[in-house]
Amino acid sequence: MSEQRKKNEKNFLVQGSILAIAGVITKLIGAFYRIPLLNIIGTEGNGYYSVAFSIYSVALMLTSYSLPLAVSKLVSARVAVGEYKNAHKIFRGAMTFALLAGGLVALLVFFGADFIATTVMHLDKSAYALRVLAPCILVVALLGVLRGFFQGIGTMIPTAISQVIEQIVNAVVSIVGAYVLLNAGKAVGKTHGDKSFGPAYAAAGGTLGTVLGALSALIFVGIVFLAYNKVFKRKMKNDTSKRTEGYKRVYKVLFITIAPVILSATVYNISDFVDTALFNNIMAAQGFTKKEYASLLGIFQGQYSTLINVPLSISSALAASLVPSLVATVQTGNRKQVHDKINMVSRFNMLIAIPCAVGFVTLAKPILDLLYFTQDNTTAALMLQLGALSVVFFCLSTVTNSVLQGLDDMMTPVKNAAISLAIHIVALFIMLVVLKWNIYAVVLSKIIFAGAICILNAKALRSRIGYVQEKKKTFAIPALAAVIMGVIAMLVHLIFELFISPYIATLLALVAAVITYGVAIVALGGITESELKGMPKGALLVKICRKLHLIRGEYR
Repeated sequence: MSEQRKKNEKNFLVQGSILAIAGVITKLIGAFYRIPLLNIIGTEGNGYYSVAFSIYSVALMLTSYSLPLAVSKLVSARVAVGEYKNAHKIFRGAMTFALLAGGLVALLVFFGADFIATTVMHLDKSAYALRVLAPCILVVALLGVLRGFFQGIGTMIPTAISQVIEQIVNAVVSIVGAYVLLNAGKAVGKTHGDKSFGPAYAAAGGTLGTVLGALSALIFVGIVFLAYNKVFKRKMKNDTSKRTEGYKRVYKVLFITIAPVILSATVYNISDFVDTALFNNIMAAQGFTKKEYASLLGIFQGQYSTLINVPLSISSALAASLVPSLVATVQTGNRKQVHDKINMVSRFNMLIAIPCAVGFVTLAKPILDLLYFTQDNTTAALMLQLGALSVVFFCLSTVTNSVLQGLDDMMTPVKNAAISLAIHIVALFIMLVVLKWNIYAVVLSKIIFAGAICILNAKALRSRIGYVQEKKKTFAIPALAAVIMGVIAMLVHLIFELFISPYIATLLALVAAVITYGVAIVALGGITESELKGMPKGALLVKICRKLHLIRGEYR
């Protein structure tokens, strides 16, 4: 392995880790602010909040979800060969697309909120929250282009910092907005004789944080871009490449890249929208009240999804950092290097996803009771235990989707996600209508959906580049280490719960879990010394492991 290759791989891991750390921080902030938010708006309000977000998510997929990936891919391909002028044209073209698409969809959602909420989602009062979210569609589209540009030139720092800023503002404004509008909604409810106005208005107040959070992030990244633009302009002046792309070609390339990513992202992520619409309509047909199924959705999104999304954010961060790096590697034509890079990011993903899944199975109720101490978490805990396996499948499918897109195989993820979605919808319908599994049907159907994508993507990668996922270090060793971790964590929790507060017992069990897993994964050979050195603070990690005699032999 050349020194340059080692340097590139280390930078890839560092940049991926920066984004992953930011993802964890934002998800933790999200998990903690959702506690007081859920206490304010209640499970009914959280149901309205969740329905609005499922529609908002579809709008983002159509306008901005694809932009960071597409822009980073196209910019990195041009920067890699010194075409800075063409890279800048890609950026300007993407900004134009964001303005037009984001603005148009934002207007459609704003003015069509009542029709969508009432006719499609069967939960009319979610329209208030949806209307507040509508302007955010444009903001996020512009933000996505700027983040994609920085990822394309090889830095994740602006994206990472902006994510943290966005979530902090989101947390503060959401709580304040929900509290203020709850009281306003209660006053309206008294006038109309309908207590549901309080939770509905509170949900709208909660979504206000999303809008102002995204706007704050846009302002920050915009300032960073203006500062960096001077440096980039100097690089453009020194650009001696002869290939100059006209804007007609730029828009064509953007469309060819964005359209499949939009299709893939829409099919891949539209399951939330489909689940919500199908669940609401079937539950209504089975005689449940709007308040009942809104509350179940509130538990699903407010407690279950919030925790599940923490490991998924790490996977998304690694996938985002993989694409520019993979594009550059593909251009070298070295298949072994491409395989090594895919294997590295897949293993890193599973090292995190598998213990998280085991942790959710073993400590679901204690974790939920620690975070949502004012709620009855029995239903949410069972959801978390049943759906824990989806963490592994979703993390792996996110990475394999990004790999296929990085290989310029844009339509295969679309086809695979569409097939998986069809299987998912059939399974969900059977579990809701025939088996009557209620909200648990939604949880279990997601495992089927993500698992199907993993199988189809693995087959596509084997056919496309002959890649076969390594099993022992990627799955077997992390699974064994995670089982050991789960047993130790349960024992620690059971012992300390007898003598001290169950909340402190949970914290101690989590600390014991992290330490146990770290020791077990190194002792079992899941991570080598050279791989540890390639991580942030790798030298220190190696030193600690050697002191604990987890790594033997001579220094390498």
